[in-house]
Amino acid sequence: MTKDVMVTISGFHTAEDDEDTIEMVHVGQYYERNGTHYILYEERMEGMTEPIRNRIKIRERRMELQKRGPVTANMVFEEQKSQSSTYAIPYGSFLMETYTTKVGIQAEEESFLATASYELHVNGVRCASCDIRVLVQPRKTFRL
Repeated sequence: MTKDVMVTISGFHTAEDDEDTIEMVHVGQYYERNGTHYILYEERMEGMTEPIRNRIKIRERRMELQKRGPVTANMVFEEQKSQSSTYAIPYGSFLMETYTTKVGIQAEEESFLATASYELHVNGVRCASCDIRVLVQPRKTFRL
């Protein structure tokens, strides 16, 4: 697949009787090296001039999301494991813990899809059951 891509990130969250879906599309870069897939993209938050630089690193049964800039985080999703990290935003920070049940990868010639299912705890309190979906497609053939 080409290096210049569109990255679609979809998040699905279920908390008690409430369901929420978030989807974002970003221009990014994709490459694969030694069986590990890398996705790089920037996102802008309202009211901030500096972008958040994101790197997603994916290999079999493991996905890692690293954020740098006005928001910092290093979230790891690895099957059947709990991971803790600090999620820092300009207004403060909080402790996030994830217990990942499944990580999936589908690599094709013209697309790459990674998924993860996990339980989310914030500051020790269970918040939601979550699914994340990262779809990478060549920029020149991308369609919404």
